[in-house]
Amino acid sequence: MRTPFVGGNWKMNTDRATGAALARAVAEGTAACDGVEVAVFPPFPYLGAIAETLRGSRVVLGAQDLYHEKSGAFTGEVSAAMLLDCGASAVLTGHSERRHVIGESDELVNRKTRAALDAGLTCVLCIGETLEQREHGETDAVNERQLRSGLAGVRPEQAARLVIAYEPVWAIGTGRNATPADAQDAHARVRSALAACFSREAAAAMRIIYGGSLKPENAEGLLAQPDVDGGLVGGASLSAGDFCALVRTAAKRAGRPVA
Repeated sequence: MRTPFVGGNWKMNTDRATGAALARAVAEGTAACDGVEVAVFPPFPYLGAIAETLRGSRVVLGAQDLYHEKSGAFTGEVSAAMLLDCGASAVLTGHSERRHVIGESDELVNRKTRAALDAGLTCVLCIGETLEQREHGETDAVNERQLRSGLAGVRPEQAARLVIAYEPVWAIGTGRNATPADAQDAHARVRSALAACFSREAAAAMRIIYGGSLKPENAEGLLAQPDVDGGLVGGASLSAGDFCALVRTAAKRAGRPVA
């Protein structure tokens, strides 16, 4: 049984006070959910403060991005070593907003992914298709291309620290939702692609989480799917009540219900 992973991506939201309050509420609200790995991904400026808030809790601190170089003249960038120094142990790479708003290439996402894994961080590699790509029947091709590109050069022994987040870009903040069957089909195909990248055993052990506007209202059906191993949560992660409800749903899926 794969341990579900539920991560809250706060994006460019919160300040020091509201972020600390949110982290504290998440830590308290998920303390009994020992069947789920819980993480929060605050903005860079607040990593240190959130690390202090989470100290002694079971919530993993993650960062939303990193740069692939270890140090140097890269104004505005943050290295893996800096994230570790701030108390982070996980990081996102290839998030849809980094790809489609900031313009990151598959090659850059790969460099960041390898840098994260080489530094010992858990890496949540995000992949997913746009609405146009979906309407042209390119979902599987896009996912496989982003997956293979993102994992190029990743060593088999590093697979245990990888989490794959499937983000159907067309379902993020648009009011459109992937059905549980849509999610399961995409996740199953991603798992098959992972088997080709590594091995069937490694693919079977890896967690593939859903990142398409996961909310308490749609979580039960999505998280019940056999290849959906949790979620990367955007807007709902800014509400401690909603986020903790999602964690409890994931715990139920893992056979560890929490009252």
